Amino acid sequence: MPNPESLTAVPGVLVGHRSDPVAATGCTVILCAGGAVAGIDVRGAAPGSRETDLLRPGSLVERVHAVVLSGGSAFGLDAAGGVMRWLEEQGIGFPTPAGVVPIVPAVVLYDLQLGRADVRPDADWGYAAAQVATAEPVQEGCVGAGTGCSVGKVLGAQRATKSGLGSACERGADGLLVGALVATNALGNVVDPASGRIIAGARRPDDSGFADAEAILKAGRVGGFGGANTTLALVATNAPLSGAQATRVAQMAHDGLARAIRPAHTMYDGDTAIVLSLPAPGLPADVSRVGAMAVQALAAAIVRSVAQATGLAGLPAAAELPFVAGAGW
Repeated sequence: MPNPESLTAVPGVLVGHRSDPVAATGCTVILCAGGAVAGIDVRGAAPGSRETDLLRPGSLVERVHAVVLSGGSAFGLDAAGGVMRWLEEQGIGFPTPAGVVPIVPAVVLYDLQLGRADVRPDADWGYAAAQVATAEPVQEGCVGAGTGCSVGKVLGAQRATKSGLGSACERGADGLLVGALVATNALGNVVDPASGRIIAGARRPDDSGFADAEAILKAGRVGGFGGANTTLALVATNAPLSGAQATRVAQMAHDGLARAIRPAHTMYDGDTAIVLSLPAPGLPADVSRVGAMAVQALAAAIVRSVAQATGLAGLPAAAELPFVAGAGW
């Protein structure tokens, strides 16, 4: 059942997906056609991105019109071109003497180890995702950029657990909204932020339970291609933030990753958080409050990204494992 408390609870935000479950890849487009002030913070050491320098404070262009989250590794950056084409057709973009130029930052994750490595999101996929973007509750699970996601690859991709895309929203009594959307594709395990219990991740070779990813990393026993990761997070709020303030919120939002993914921000991950501000009248620009709510929303979205996932391309989801409700944690 769609979750009404998702990113699209923030007015002005539309989300669309293009998914290929056979190839196990896809892309997600977040539209803010009226423009949004944006900020970014990259904590992982293996990011893939396009136009993200524009999100840093001090840039000439202060507003973006869409953001693309995509699978396909660096190949998936092509999806942003299709979103630009769709926005240009609608007359949306940064005004220049020769016409509008849509501002569409894109970030990608590595999902080539599942499904078909020769099928990647491209400009046509981005265009299609923009066409179907809606303010309805965000579809979660193995859709869009979450189609080929997995977690717990510390023992190699074959011992991982299927994850996907999740979303959540925090609400303040005065109408403040902070929504989060995440495609969780991590070297580490996903844990319950309250108890620290592993809820999805590296499966032990004897299938008796989940393995301790932090202990494996500490022992220097990372298996397989450790670089096949990256968690992509997007936060949107109706608080009126400047570019510098949105960047500060993005920095704080990474605490949500660290609460729910262990370990996070490794040399094998490209963890990236983007923040969009679509202000509502009368709300204060309380950066600390927005940041704290972003942490909570992002941690909740990560939990949902594994809870809503289903098995794909031979990789089981947590809900399908026999030990999820029993021993082996």
